[in-house]
Amino acid sequence: MKHADSLISARWIIPVEPHATVLEEHTVVVVNGTIEAVLPTREALADWQCDHPVELPGHALIPGLVNAHTHAAMSLMRGMADDLPLMTWLNEHIWPAEARWVGEGFVRDGTRLAIAEMVRSGTTCFNDMYFFPDIAARVASDAGMRACIGMIVIDFPTAWAADHDDYLRKGLAVHDHYRHDPLITTAFAPHAPYTVSDLPLQRIATYAEELDVPIHIHVHETAGEVAQALEQSGDRPLARLDRLGLVSRRLMAVHMTALDDDDIARVAAGGASVVHCPQSNLKLASGLCPVQRLLDAGINVALGTDGAASNNDLDLLGEMQSAALIGKITAGNAAAVDAASVLRMATLGGATALGLDDRIGSITPGKAADLTAIDLSALETQPVYHPISQIVYAAGREQVSDVWVAGRRLLKQRRLTTLDEETLLASAAQWRERMAEFD
Repeated sequence: MKHADSLISARWIIPVEPHATVLEEHTVVVVNGTIEAVLPTREALADWQCDHPVELPGHALIPGLVNAHTHAAMSLMRGMADDLPLMTWLNEHIWPAEARWVGEGFVRDGTRLAIAEMVRSGTTCFNDMYFFPDIAARVASDAGMRACIGMIVIDFPTAWAADHDDYLRKGLAVHDHYRHDPLITTAFAPHAPYTVSDLPLQRIATYAEELDVPIHIHVHETAGEVAQALEQSGDRPLARLDRLGLVSRRLMAVHMTALDDDDIARVAAGGASVVHCPQSNLKLASGLCPVQRLLDAGINVALGTDGAASNNDLDLLGEMQSAALIGKITAGNAAAVDAASVLRMATLGGATALGLDDRIGSITPGKAADLTAIDLSALETQPVYHPISQIVYAAGREQVSDVWVAGRRLLKQRRLTTLDEETLLASAAQWRERMAEFD
């Protein structure tokens, strides 16, 4: 009999590939942090053994969720400046608070809090854009969390860097330090077209090509952003990014609410991905992303939460439900943005955007054992006719019972294994006392 590190048997396994597939009474065989096989449970237990098999009789096992757009450390700003328009929120509240408080300690504590929340919500990989990315990378690695860490670039000075040369130099140092890390990858993260000028964007396009890493940027977040760009330069933001060489398979275009047919055609032709953040878009009244039109154009769509300051949670299960419901009303079609497509966005769609689809995003032999178990036996999710629909439309993050990253169990029966909950709560309370003046 062969020996496995883990045998995880579930009532339903939803591998995401093939699309909309549901396997009943199957087992995932994990060896050295990698999915060795996905087999009917009776067959798996006849051929394999392990020291501590895991039985999930009322659960669905899905690929770990991929949060494709976060500002993780901003979890410490949750609820700080609610119910304000985007630019008022940024200019009068968030940026002044960041100028006062953001440093290594803020990013360390905020990222830890965010990772704990994401793990408890079923997320196994996040794509971050924030200052002090070296600290965020270290925190994620220490917690056993998979992360794509953004090499942030912005035209104005911050506590992290003085100018775009400094941002790029420090970001590339982070990239070099983590280029062989099994859990940490990097992406260039220019903040937005309206905060990054042409020269650094051109340099980013060149570096991304040379290093083969993604580019993560807010773009077409609001109609006002597009109108301002047209007034100032005569170009829509996407057209400018294309002219500068950024619209390619490496581009992760975040928000994308203000789109016309030419914009969609441009993204499709370049092979770029769109990261949809439905709840943040709603809360800041940024607009509605035309997700079904993007899917119909063959564009890869991922899901993100944005930061907890503008959402106010990091719950991808909630984002899936919002994406499906908003997608239907935006398309005027109840069949649009269906449950299986939304689950793909939150898993393989995110992995594809990050260039990690060969490693994560589906329960496929050869990929990393990044897995999330959702207990569907609860009263609130009974009876179960279609488990994918139940996950998207009915399940809550409190039903996430267990989470594995590369075969390591980060959440065991709702308890964190690599982060201490009491320490996180105490840290959050301390930061709230310091920062209350900015509320």
